[in-house]
Amino acid sequence: MKKVRAIDPVIQSVGTVLIDSGFVSGAAIQEVERSREDGGAAPVVLAAIKREHHHRSVADLEKKEDPPALGEEASFSEKMAHRVATKEGRARYKQRQQTIEPVFGIIKEAIGFRRFSLQGQGKVALEWTLVCVSYNLRRLHRLVNIKTQNITPAWSC
Repeated sequence: MKKVRAIDPVIQSVGTVLIDSGFVSGAAIQEVERSREDGGAAPVVLAAIKREHHHRSVADLEKKEDPPALGEEASFSEKMAHRVATKEGRARYKQRQQTIEPVFGIIKEAIGFRRFSLQGQGKVALEWTLVCVSYNLRRLHRLVNIKTQNITPAWSC
């Protein structure tokens, strides 16, 4: 959760933090959600508690009412599951699928990066930086080609 503090001064305020089920820590989430020293609003953390399967059923597609509010006696896991189960929580968490998951898919499938070759935190950080530079150069090349050919991308407004 140190990374949230590193982003905060640059962006000015972080409203919502979306994390995957593998990174859930009650103590870390409570630390992030504590009030900031400068009086600004603390971010709200939405974390998937259980792993969701990629294949949706008809029941998943049906409109759902928000679950009833939980009492104070609810555990951390129950409270976090409730946040993600609300209409707003589902909409916010769905943004994660549209923003970061395609990037990881491209890095794994198109670039072919599936595991680190080096050991040690510094070397792995350097290797990840090179992967990110590779992704960004690939993306930049694609955008420049689209612009020079006067092609309107499907995702453009």
